[in-house]
Amino acid sequence: MLPNLPGFRTRSERFDDMVLDSAERLQDMWGKQLDGVLFAVDEIPPNLEQLVATGNTAPMGSYTPGGRGEAPMITVYRRVVEQGAATREELQDLVHDVVVEYTAEMLGVPPETLDPVYRRRYQ
Repeated sequence: MLPNLPGFRTRSERFDDMVLDSAERLQDMWGKQLDGVLFAVDEIPPNLEQLVATGNTAPMGSYTPGGRGEAPMITVYRRVVEQGAATREELQDLVHDVVVEYTAEMLGVPPETLDPVYRRRYQ
């Protein structure tokens, strides 16, 4: 599609939509416990060059606790997650799993209890 048509979405915008869809699914299931939590997308993790240079694996996301008037934030690293999926369907599943994992970390619960379909779609 041409960029000026309403149906045109960039790869980055489609990725943002996937993160938003996953966040909304969790919000629908967990309600007030997720009120005020911010979900964000960043291209790459901070200090990626240092991680790679030291042989560490780049994280697919992160959780930043809230404090001093700041809301807690779950961040998904688009480029890292995209490298972990071969198809668009796999990408959508992987995005959801990353959102679930870091949200579970924030809530202090196992990911499987946060969303019953966690990691079940491609096993």
